[in-house]
Amino acid sequence: MPRPVVLFSGHWMDLSLEELAQKLNEWGYQGIELSCGGDHFDVQRAVKEDDYCQQKLDLLARFDLQLAVLSNYRVGQAVCDRIEPRHQHILPKHVWGDGDPDGVNQRAAEEMAATFRAAQKLGVGVVSGFTGSALWPGVMGYPANTPELIDQGFAQFAERWNPLLDIAAEAGIRFSLEIHPGQTAFDLYSAERTLEALDGREEFGFTFDPSHLHWQGVDPVEVLRRFPDRIFHVHIKDIALNLNGRNGLLCSYLPYGDARRGWHFRAPGHGGIDWESIIRALNEIGYQGPLSVEFSDAGMQRDYGAEEACKFVKRLDFEPAH
Repeated sequence: MPRPVVLFSGHWMDLSLEELAQKLNEWGYQGIELSCGGDHFDVQRAVKEDDYCQQKLDLLARFDLQLAVLSNYRVGQAVCDRIEPRHQHILPKHVWGDGDPDGVNQRAAEEMAATFRAAQKLGVGVVSGFTGSALWPGVMGYPANTPELIDQGFAQFAERWNPLLDIAAEAGIRFSLEIHPGQTAFDLYSAERTLEALDGREEFGFTFDPSHLHWQGVDPVEVLRRFPDRIFHVHIKDIALNLNGRNGLLCSYLPYGDARRGWHFRAPGHGGIDWESIIRALNEIGYQGPLSVEFSDAGMQRDYGAEEACKFVKRLDFEPAH
């Protein structure tokens, strides 16, 4: 059976879930990766109100959409990050609170625990998101992390996420960390170290997004082949390198869409990702989960792009030879 094509709702939070669901139905999507926040999904209401989750499921069913994955990226980021003022604009007010760093870390962990319980009520098997990382400032910056700091950072990561994964296990949920800059796992070898820190526990795996590997120079197919049993979710997002001798991979503080950047996110099929090789590798590892379009293209009208992306992924996907 072809893998279901769904849309990640996180970049569409300006629309109500009903408005977005109607569009997805018209564009041909089979489901949604539901992002926590805005009108799309309120974690606290989900755990406190008996009928909240069913109302969301009923809404999606009216538009013939399945709920494929629940995502909580922004809150997950605050579990392990060193909290700074920049976190305030991404977090719910009740998680940010008074902004005290230790309190924010704790409240973010509590919100992620509630997210796993909400996913159980929804009947969803995978929660995708970020973990945050106390180590990230020393990965790309100065002063660099020392070996001792790296050990401490991974120990802190395990200390904070093991109790959350216990809750996920009790709820029958798997947590899928997107391999992404800013996380403990941002490339192949850091992903290995992240699994080791958790003693390889089975509730923890990865969301595969080739765009964040490609600009780092990592072959996305090698990541799929290295973690065949740990790919719990897949994002479909393209990227185009634009290195011209004047710019670089760190993009000079320039915002998305600025022509001077060294790379740009693109709609699927409009960048440099070798999608056929990725589909072949997904077939090799037996991945049967959804293909989730994360539409991000500053140069393309998003309704047009999202509809085209759905058609592209459906044409792209194929079953292995039997």
